[in-house]
Amino acid sequence: MPLDSQSTTVWVQPSGGPLGADVHGIDLAREIDAETRAALVDAWSRHLVLRFSGQRLDDAALMRFSRLWGELDRVPIGTGAEKVNGIAAEARDWVTVISNVKVGGKPIGGLGAYESVWHVDMSYNPLPPRASLLYAIECPAEGGDTGFSNMELAYDTLSDELKAAIVGKTCTHDASRNSAGEFRRGFQEETDPRRTPGAHHPLVRRHPVTGRTSLFLGRRVGAYIHGLPVEESEALLNALWAHATQPHLAWYQRWRVGDLVMWDNRCTMHRRDAFDETARRLMHRTQIVGEPVIAA
Repeated sequence: MPLDSQSTTVWVQPSGGPLGADVHGIDLAREIDAETRAALVDAWSRHLVLRFSGQRLDDAALMRFSRLWGELDRVPIGTGAEKVNGIAAEARDWVTVISNVKVGGKPIGGLGAYESVWHVDMSYNPLPPRASLLYAIECPAEGGDTGFSNMELAYDTLSDELKAAIVGKTCTHDASRNSAGEFRRGFQEETDPRRTPGAHHPLVRRHPVTGRTSLFLGRRVGAYIHGLPVEESEALLNALWAHATQPHLAWYQRWRVGDLVMWDNRCTMHRRDAFDETARRLMHRTQIVGEPVIAA
């Protein structure tokens, strides 16, 4: 049955931080008209992270809204997504379960209850997702907050010396570990970062829509800047990460049931706080197929 469309003037409330905004007055379970979508596109380009609170979405509605932003990406392999329970068959290729919940002693999703370090989603692929959308179904009373860092602002505020040091440089993005530091199935530890498996991307990228410039760091562990001795690569990466993860570049999402947060995976990084493993946290995530990474 066709959905009723909604025509509304959305109200966008900036977080007051270096990125992020709340979008009010919209029901994502209903069809989004062209005017409303245009307003969302504009808000996303300005704020990089959008939060929609008080939503009631099944997986079909989550996928339908996600498709407004491009082609759905398949769930990552080897992250626990293949163990899911409670996902409709038509959604299993497209909706990733992020959860510490266990059924019969087995996890229904990935990433557990521990800290997830700063990273870019699936940047170890040749075409990292352009966007990720994460929907909260169950949340712990405390912990599990998600931080987002503005990589456009991180680049703009780099010292001239660091900007000069990374001109034209590319970096390996480690494919062997997930954002919690666990090895993916089929991988083992590699002590020489020059042999790290994963895609090679420029350290400075240009946004394909806005044209703005940002750092593109991906993940710290296993990273290597091509053409440099390992010691120099490590020192330069340490300096870049120390700069990019400063608190004043970040905004934190404290999750409530019904929150949907979408972020631009091309120009932000994110992380997650640990939380009590006895508390339940259940999230469903979709991702949007990306474009080739354009060097700035």
